[in-house]
Amino acid sequence: MAAIELTDANFQAEVLDSDVPVLVDFWAAWCGPCRAIAPIISELAADYAGRAKVGKVDVDANPQTAMKYNVRSIPTLLFFVGGQVRDQMIGSANKREFEKKLDALVGQPA
Repeated sequence: MAAIELTDANFQAEVLDSDVPVLVDFWAAWCGPCRAIAPIISELAADYAGRAKVGKVDVDANPQTAMKYNVRSIPTLLFFVGGQVRDQMIGSANKREFEKKLDALVGQPA
């Protein structure tokens, strides 16, 4: 399962109105660290299917959402629960770091 492509248009429905936690990766095609973590983001989408959503926002194509959440550097990862930002990570990290944050929001490990 691939990460959901999030846009300014679908962010409300996919993230803010979600009944499960959502990991949102703010990225851009020109960003090296963003490309480096892309396979991990896809793995997380598969690992947490049904328990959490994993989505990606291209900051160049969707500037309104990036501005709304004050994304100043990428990759920025925001963790949403009930439409609210509950946690964040800025920069690259390994899969285990992402899993720890998701597990805390989902309630159990993958």
